Amino acid sequence: MAEILSFEPATGVELWRGPVGSADAEVAAARDGWATWAARPFAVRVETLRRFANTVRARAEPFADLIARETGKPLWEARTEVESVMAKVDISVAAHSERTGQRRLDAPMGGRTALRHKPHGVLAVLGPYNFPAHLPNGHIVPALLAGNAVVFKPSEKTPATGAFLIDCYRAAGVPDACVRLLIGGPAEGRALAEHPGIDGLLFTGSARTGLALGRRFAEHPGRILALEMGGNNPILVWDTPDPHAAAALVVQSAFTSAGQRCTAARRLIVQDRLYDGVLDALGRLTDRLIVDHPHADPQPFMGPLIDNEAADVLTEAFVDLLTRGGRPFRHLARPAADRPYLRPGIVDVTGVAVPDEEMFGPVLQVTRASDFDEAVAMANATRYGLSASLVSQSPELFDRFWAGTRAGIVNWNRPTNGAASNAPFGGVGLSGNHRPSAYYAADYCAYPVVSSQAEQARAVIGVGLREP
Repeated sequence: MAEILSFEPATGVELWRGPVGSADAEVAAARDGWATWAARPFAVRVETLRRFANTVRARAEPFADLIARETGKPLWEARTEVESVMAKVDISVAAHSERTGQRRLDAPMGGRTALRHKPHGVLAVLGPYNFPAHLPNGHIVPALLAGNAVVFKPSEKTPATGAFLIDCYRAAGVPDACVRLLIGGPAEGRALAEHPGIDGLLFTGSARTGLALGRRFAEHPGRILALEMGGNNPILVWDTPDPHAAAALVVQSAFTSAGQRCTAARRLIVQDRLYDGVLDALGRLTDRLIVDHPHADPQPFMGPLIDNEAADVLTEAFVDLLTRGGRPFRHLARPAADRPYLRPGIVDVTGVAVPDEEMFGPVLQVTRASDFDEAVAMANATRYGLSASLVSQSPELFDRFWAGTRAGIVNWNRPTNGAASNAPFGGVGLSGNHRPSAYYAADYCAYPVVSSQAEQARAVIGVGLREP
């Protein structure tokens, strides 16, 4: 029987293995079970998912330890991910009530109009490896609340975290038939996405995969498709008196999670007159970052990338920037050739034609600008549109930045990442298909049904009839 194996990025040691599953079997089980779950009162589903949050709370430390080992992220960061998993339930309950609640409106002739929402049925969830619990959980919780059944396929790079998450749901009393786990690789992901038995797909991952899914789903308009993809995100530094604070915001934006966040800053656009001070502060701070294994003491700022293949791809992309004319400010260093640790790379690409690609790791491209409108145009020079941030003392500049920037998240004196779960999360262009997740996930987990109602039948036809 074919198996999926998971290895610790920090050590290369095998962490977990499990048999490859069948999309047919998992979808069939979900189809058999979802109607019973949907028929349960909303209050029962809420209570069940609150038990799920308590189950995760009771298992929080081993859960965080597993996430840290399987992704390579520092233990402190894995703990924040587990906290987000728990917090998602109450946030989703509030969002469901606000965005998909029942409403009654008056109508002519003593009638009324009722607005209610129905679940789609069976929803597939494809999860990423960078936040292997939090991001799929952000789809699964609102989907279950709405009354759907879920078939979840975790990334083949983080199957152990996916299995742990599903076990928590089942331990809390979510019926086995309503939350299914599909272990597998790309073939199983395609089989699930193309399965005729699903009513929709909730996806978090790369733009390339998202585009392929969009093409497939174009032939099936009756199925919901929510795409949460990547970003080539800019951070602008302009008219700010504190280069050290600016540098800290840039480092948080670009290098947290070893740069493996869809909202990570890939591009720094800095005002000409601030360039030397900001880059000096940025270089000094970057040199102090601890890059180590998840449980190291002192705690690291960042751990390794997910695997050696990812590190190889990023190293080649950095070399390509230099080949095109980029000037290295900090080389992307790889301390151990056999492990995916990378020290952050910073390269000045002012005046250089560079590809509009999401470099998923700790690489920052720097561009100088002398005019603010020119800087905003540079920020928008991407097919993506997820996150953007301005570091500036000027409210007027932020107003211009907000109005002129094409992105779903536009921040001021805050990092590009670290989005709040109690707000919508999503982007435009290659970053999403206008179905934002987080607080707005309720929107794609149920569909509105409008009913025109009257307690007795009354009707008159006043025109267009012959005399009797």
